[in-house]
Amino acid sequence: MRELTPDTITDAVLDQMATTPDPRMREVMASAVKHLHAFARDVNLTPAEWIKGIEFMTAVGKICTPARQECILLSDTLGLSAFVNGLHDNTAVEEGTHTSLLGPFFRETTPRLAAGSQIAGTVKPGSECVLYGRVSDVNGRPLANATVSIWQTGADGLYDIQENAASVDYRGVFTTDADGVYLLRTVKPIGYSIPMDGPVGAMVRAQARHAMRPAHIHFLVGAPGYRELVTALYLRDDPHLEDDVVFGSSGDLAVDITPNDPACPIKGLPSIRFDMRLSRESAVDKISGRVGADPSAILKPAAGAGNGHSPASAPAAS
Repeated sequence: MRELTPDTITDAVLDQMATTPDPRMREVMASAVKHLHAFARDVNLTPAEWIKGIEFMTAVGKICTPARQECILLSDTLGLSAFVNGLHDNTAVEEGTHTSLLGPFFRETTPRLAAGSQIAGTVKPGSECVLYGRVSDVNGRPLANATVSIWQTGADGLYDIQENAASVDYRGVFTTDADGVYLLRTVKPIGYSIPMDGPVGAMVRAQARHAMRPAHIHFLVGAPGYRELVTALYLRDDPHLEDDVVFGSSGDLAVDITPNDPACPIKGLPSIRFDMRLSRESAVDKISGRVGADPSAILKPAAGAGNGHSPASAPAAS
């Protein structure tokens, strides 16, 4: 019988898992075991620390609900979501608009709205602005009938799903016109703190980090034959543009609010223009999915994890 020691147990585990029929699962799990064992060896992990880690992961799972995805938040704050996004970007057949994080507050079931509609249920004086832009391919050819799903926080820095799992506010799905233009009214986004009342918040505080995300608006854009785009615009003047707690912001996605943009389709309001370019879809895109998903879908395995290529389904509240 093989003597199991810290020097031999890694190979013993790999030998047992070598019978895994799925080659990709075999590859991923073998690498995970090697890195986990190497991590424990590197820090000389103690039993008390190991239990503490298990308690932390248990708490992360327990706080998840159909309206809250603490596991995605953990991935975001560790930079893993942004890292996986970057790996996914490298598989594109051509360079379109850079991606950003889907985040833990996306919802598949979002209302479809007419061009020019206001997505905010409450608009405070002076906060309204126009959001518009053109969706095109990488060569600038406009993409008509592209689907543009948009969501953001309200004036209190919270998403609708955080306040009431049944409510739908500050989000909508739009369709581009013949020139590839999308158009809506919204309110100026503000920077906000990630949820700090759970285990991820406790981790961030223990690391003496701030918890702020720069002001942004999320996008999920799709068109037949093109790679689904998960991205976001960020306000250039936000003080946390360069140190986003979830590592989602970047300079090439930064925009300004323009007081009197002559090109804005709706006059009399400040506006944000955000153009997006979609890469052609490849065979890899059909199976790779997206980084993040609707929290309610993740908790319903039979319904799938929301990794399809339609940015939104029929109007409803999840």
